[in-house]
Amino acid sequence: MLALALAKIAQCIRALKTVPTEHIAPQLYTSVHRRTCSSVSAPRITTHYTIHPRDKDPRWEGIEMERFADEADVVIVGGGPAGLSAAIRLKQLANEHNKELRVCLVEKASQIGAHTLSGACLEPSALFELFPDCKERGAPLNTPVTEDVFSILTEKHRIPVPMLPGLPMRNHGNYIVRLGNFVRWLGEQAEELGVEMYPGYAAAEVLFHEDGSVKGIATNDVGIAKDGSPKDVFERGMELHAKVTLFGEGCHGHLAKQLYKQFNLRENCEPQTYAIGLKELWTIDEKKWRPGRVEHSVGWPLDRNTYGGSFLYHLNEGEPLVALGFVVGLDYTNPYLSPFREFQRWKHHPFVARTLEGGHRIAYGARALNEGGLQSIPRLTFPGGLLIGCSPGFMNVPKIKGTHTAMKSGMLAAEAIFPKVTADSVDSETAGLHVPEYAEAFKNSWVWKELYSVRNIRPSFHNYFGLYGGMIYTGAFYWILRGKEPWTLKHCGLDANQLKPAKDCTPIEYPKPDGKISFDLLSSVALSGTNHEGDQPPHLTLKDDSIPVNRNLAIYDGPEQRFCPAGVYEYVPLETGDGMRLQINAQNCVHCKTCDIKDPSQNINWVVPEGGGGPAYNGM
Repeated sequence: MLALALAKIAQCIRALKTVPTEHIAPQLYTSVHRRTCSSVSAPRITTHYTIHPRDKDPRWEGIEMERFADEADVVIVGGGPAGLSAAIRLKQLANEHNKELRVCLVEKASQIGAHTLSGACLEPSALFELFPDCKERGAPLNTPVTEDVFSILTEKHRIPVPMLPGLPMRNHGNYIVRLGNFVRWLGEQAEELGVEMYPGYAAAEVLFHEDGSVKGIATNDVGIAKDGSPKDVFERGMELHAKVTLFGEGCHGHLAKQLYKQFNLRENCEPQTYAIGLKELWTIDEKKWRPGRVEHSVGWPLDRNTYGGSFLYHLNEGEPLVALGFVVGLDYTNPYLSPFREFQRWKHHPFVARTLEGGHRIAYGARALNEGGLQSIPRLTFPGGLLIGCSPGFMNVPKIKGTHTAMKSGMLAAEAIFPKVTADSVDSETAGLHVPEYAEAFKNSWVWKELYSVRNIRPSFHNYFGLYGGMIYTGAFYWILRGKEPWTLKHCGLDANQLKPAKDCTPIEYPKPDGKISFDLLSSVALSGTNHEGDQPPHLTLKDDSIPVNRNLAIYDGPEQRFCPAGVYEYVPLETGDGMRLQINAQNCVHCKTCDIKDPSQNINWVVPEGGGGPAYNGM
C-alpha cells in the first residue's frame, strides 16, 4: 500500500514536470502533420522494448531497473464489469465471514469507466444477484426497454421482423444504459467496500514464480522517449504480487495473449472470432425521441456474406439522447471494406436518417468484441490465475450482450477463490494458487447454459446464403429447439486469415460524408477524447518493420488503413519518392484492438501505452 502511494506521488510529480502549463487539446496526427514537422524518416517504425530489448541497448547502461513490490491477497487486472464484480463479491464474502482480505484492482484508463464502450442494453440478472438493492443504491438504470424493433434493411426500404417471445434479440425486462456510467457506479460500490482501486496504472507484464505459476503483474515503465531511450524522468513500474491474479482486461487482452501461450490455454478450443463495434452518441430533435425504444437491423449496407448489424437506442436521461452503432464481423473477406465508412453509410438509410436529421453528434468510439461463443472459450484456470469476463469471451452473440455474463464470471471467480485465499493453511502444489473450482462452477452456471443454447447461431452464417441462411437456422433450431440440436458448428478459423488478395476483390466506393449525418474519420476520433503522451514508443508494435509494405500493402492493398477506426495506420510516400512506408499515428489509438486481430500477417502486437493514455469516453 505504501509503495503504491509513493508511486502515485511520483507520478503526480512527473506529470508536473512534463505537462505544459497551458492546456492543449489532444492532437490528432495525420501524414500531413508529420511531414510538416519533419522530413526525415525514422530509421525504424518500432522502438518498443518488447521488440528491441533494453539489455542490448547501450543507452540503457547504468539505468536503475529495480522495481518496488507490494503484496495483496488478490490482484485484479481491469476495471470493467467482470473485474469490479469480482472485487465486490470478494469483499462481500470477506465481510460476511469477518475475514481480512486485501483486493487490489489496476485499470489502464485514467478514470474507472473511461475506456468502457458498449451499446448498451443491459440484462440485469447478474446485477440483481450482486446487489439485490441496486436501485436503492442508485444504479443508473434510467431507461427500461419499452419497445423492440427489428429490421432487415435493403438500400432504400425496411422489412420488419416480429420480435416473438423467446428470440434472443427480445429485450423485455432489460435496461438501456451508458455502460461507462454503469461501470463508474460499480467502481464506487467497490471503493465503499474497501477495494483498493488504481486507475491510470496499466498492467504491462505477467510475473511468474520460479515454479512457473503466476506471481502477479507489473505496471508499465514510464519516462521512455519515442526513440526507445530513457528520459531523465524514467521510472520503473510497480510489482503487485498476489496469491491469485484475475485477468479481466476485456476483449483480446494483451496479457491474456501471453497466458494463452504460456499455459497452452487454447489447446482444446477453436480460435476466437471477433467483430468491431463502432458507436456514436447523439442529441436529437425531442419530437423524434422515444425513450426506451430499442432498434436493431441487419442487411444493408453489408452484403449477405458479411456478418454484422446495427443498433439505435433511445435513452431517458433528461435530454433527447440516442446511442447508435454498427457492428462488423472481423471474418470479412474484402480488404477494401472499411467498418467505419460502412457505419457512416448506414446512417443515411431512410429509416435511420429520419431520427438523426436535425440532431447533433456528441461522442464517438470503437471497440472489438468477442463472437466465438462457447466453442472459443479457452481453459479458464492456471496456477496463480484465472480469466474472467470478455478476456476469454463470454458474450452472447445473438443477444449482442456480454455485460451480464462478464459480471457473473467475476462473481463465480470470487466465490471459487475466496475459501483458498483466506484458508489458514494453503494446500497448493504451486506458489501461485490453482483454482480449478472456478471452471467447474462456470460449467454449472446459467452462463454456460445460455452460451450453449446459442452456440450454433454465429457459425450458422457461414453458408452460401449467408445472413439469410443464418436467420433461417436461428428460427428453426434456436426458437424451436432452444439450442438442443445434437451438433456443434465450427467457425472458419482466425479472422486474420480470411482476407482475400486485393486483386481478387472489388474496391468499394464510399460516398463522401456530408458533415451532418455522416462524418470523416479524424473529426470522429476527436470526439473520443483520445490522447497519449507523444514522446513515448508507439504501443502498436511490429514484429518486423518490413512486412507492412512488402506483404500487407503488396498483397492486400494495406487493409490496416481501412479496418482501423481511428486513423492510426497510413501508407505515405517515402521522402525519396520511390515507394511507400507505413506510418503509425499511435496518438490516435482508441484501444479497440482491431489491428492486433485482423492484421493478415499477424505482425502487429498491441501493448499498453503509459497508464492513463487512450480514449476519454464519457458514459459510452
